[in-house]
Amino acid sequence: MKPLFTEKQRFNQWWIWLLLVVSSIAPIIGLYREYINRSSFQNIRLSSFIVLFLVFLLLVILQLKTTITSKSIHLAYFPFVWKTINLADIETMKVVNYGFVGGWGIRLWTSYGTVYNVRGNKGLHIKLKNGKQLVIGTQKPEKLEKVVEQLNSK
Repeated sequence: MKPLFTEKQRFNQWWIWLLLVVSSIAPIIGLYREYINRSSFQNIRLSSFIVLFLVFLLLVILQLKTTITSKSIHLAYFPFVWKTINLADIETMKVVNYGFVGGWGIRLWTSYGTVYNVRGNKGLHIKLKNGKQLVIGTQKPEKLEKVVEQLNSK
């Protein structure tokens, strides 16, 4: 089935990467000095370097992909969430400005239900017939709004 809307988002904000690089400098220098002096590695420096590396790796692979067809909405927040929502299960859906919900990523228990976002403050608010709610963040609110209007008019 041909998608009406597709969007892929990644964490590519420059300030996130700058913060990660700056916070990596001290552990890297410490590990290098210990290696040069042939002293035993200190677990704190090594573990902080490993944690920073894992955060870096996570930010590299994280991706929010939204695909909307005439039958369903597919959300993939790789590597954590894969959801398919049938349009028949949706009570209402609209593009909203949800404000700042405490950060980016996956936010639980907000006034909009679960929020899946990478950046910004606009997204598709979906209220299901079973009462659950969620928001899928977008960087293309105008295009998404046109698709939602098209689907709501059916």
